[in-house]
Amino acid sequence: MATRSDAISNAREHLHSGAFLNELGRRVGYRTESQNPGSGPALRAYLEENLRPAFAELGFATWMIESPTGKGPYLLANYHEDDALPTVLTYGHGDVVDGMEGEWRDQFDPWQVTTKGDRVYGRGTADNKGQHSINMSAMRAVREARGGRLGFNAKFLIETGEEIGSPDLRNVCEALREELKADLFIASDGPRLSADRPTIFLGCRGGNRIHLDVNLREGGHHSGNWGGVLANPATILCNAIASLVDGNGRMKLEALKPPPISNRVRAALADVEIKPTEGEPELSENWGEEGLTAAERLYAWNTLEVLAMSSGSIEKPANAIPGQASAVLQLRFVVGTKYEEVVDAVRTHLHANGFPMVEVSGAQRFAASRTDMDSPWINWAAASIQQTTGKAPAVLPNFGGSLPNDVFAEGLGLPTIWVPHSYPGCSQHAPDEHILLPVTEEALAIMAGLFWDLGEIPRRT
Repeated sequence: MATRSDAISNAREHLHSGAFLNELGRRVGYRTESQNPGSGPALRAYLEENLRPAFAELGFATWMIESPTGKGPYLLANYHEDDALPTVLTYGHGDVVDGMEGEWRDQFDPWQVTTKGDRVYGRGTADNKGQHSINMSAMRAVREARGGRLGFNAKFLIETGEEIGSPDLRNVCEALREELKADLFIASDGPRLSADRPTIFLGCRGGNRIHLDVNLREGGHHSGNWGGVLANPATILCNAIASLVDGNGRMKLEALKPPPISNRVRAALADVEIKPTEGEPELSENWGEEGLTAAERLYAWNTLEVLAMSSGSIEKPANAIPGQASAVLQLRFVVGTKYEEVVDAVRTHLHANGFPMVEVSGAQRFAASRTDMDSPWINWAAASIQQTTGKAPAVLPNFGGSLPNDVFAEGLGLPTIWVPHSYPGCSQHAPDEHILLPVTEEALAIMAGLFWDLGEIPRRT
């Protein structure tokens, strides 16, 4: 009689045999850079040529879903075993960021997997081809252990526009509401808390980009002839930003802050330690909101970051007062923040505090969301992961970054459980993106255990 251990062994063997990395290598080979206007054929081919046959081998029926605005297509895969069994919806994205050829260590090709030590390099290995490949492989392992059955119903939605902000995802999911009905959402993206600690996160922080522009005049004017009598837009911009966030990264404008952290969230983060591993930056001393732990700052609080600033030419500075200065800021925020009011609040604050010349606009806004911390699915998933690994997983109220979780949590009304398979030092969105072999093996085992346990839930009567 097949057992949970058999399913986990099957998943591990898929890695040890080399089959998993061969499969991942073929997927990495598709140059699915969604920001590239010429990427359409590669995005479509990834779904049609690679994923559709892979899902068919697992007993899934598949449909290509076209973008309503002409962006990258979607793949919907459905496996239905019995109406009395639970149904899980999972998600992944086949698009990646720019390959950045020529910038990788040892001249590695970003479109091939290269193993060096415990690291497997390649664009998409961590974000997100490797992660949805792990989940598909774990389902295969469970199906093999159960003699061709999963023991539950499953639906996969793979998009090809996550790296450009998932522009059509909400509309597509609304149109497919009936087809996407499920009891639970489980998916994988982003990093674990650390390489050695399995992690569950229940949602994500949102983000607001805020553009600040100071346009005083055309061109520059000689700093010797005009210094002291012409206002400097760069100086104005620096002081405007300083009125929003201080030199220790602490927000000064109340409208940018979230509600107080709840006791339930504090309790969940009490044993969460933010501890950089080799190759990751050390935490900055005396940085961020006072009175909070590092975990609370990262997962339960808002931050205002300056992403970019420009005035004059830093490569060839002229002896001239520039005429313009610009900056792009980003507010990362948690559930409960009045994010719709942020841009107006910043504009009102700056104009009331001596900076009426600063133009304020907003762009690329995405919502924060999280599953109710009291959901029984959280304890179920945590218990399954602990049974598999012998480790208590970190349960984070939300991921520090952003994902389209609100589409599933709010749009479809599903409890959302994210089980990430990369780690903070994976170089996601940069040269040298990679996964770690020990984390990948543990992740395959974790997901095989979770999917096995989903099939053990009593049938509905």
